[in-house]
Amino acid sequence: MAFEEVHHQVLHLLPTRPVRILDIGAGTGRDAAALSIQGHTVVAVEPAEELRAIGQRIHATRHIEWVDDSLPYLARLGQQRGRFQLILLTAVWMFLGEEQRREAVSRIGELLEHGGRLGMVLRSGPAPADRGMFSVSPVETVSLAATRGLRLIHESRQVDVLGREGVVWNNLFFESARPRGDN
Repeated sequence: MAFEEVHHQVLHLLPTRPVRILDIGAGTGRDAAALSIQGHTVVAVEPAEELRAIGQRIHATRHIEWVDDSLPYLARLGQQRGRFQLILLTAVWMFLGEEQRREAVSRIGELLEHGGRLGMVLRSGPAPADRGMFSVSPVETVSLAATRGLRLIHESRQVDVLGREGVVWNNLFFESARPRGDN
């Protein structure tokens, strides 16, 4: 699916001026490439070597920095890359257990610029037995994000385009609350 198809419900929430973006779980780089074309500086985090290699090959002409790393800690990403104005997680959150999600939201909060945005696409519904997925609810995710000062600014749902019975995709967009005294 094209970037615009997957994210059509939240395109209006994406930055229009070039900013620093972190795409966590970038896969083969569909989202990272689309954002790079728009002029953004993109860091694509992908732990699967095969997917990362494909992404690096098919998007070689794009200005994307690829990093071999994973949630919940993003240890290789380190602090040297600074903070990001937008962080995206598309079809990633359901691969983290409850404790990992708590740790991951903390790390994401550290990496998000004050006033920045976090966009998530969550899968709800039955998971294939061989995929190692966890049940993740939008309600739990919104509550967890709030503990890190992330305020929900958009929530929408869309049916699974592959027609999988009971599978729904939830789009959540959050904004980082500005700390007191920060203008």
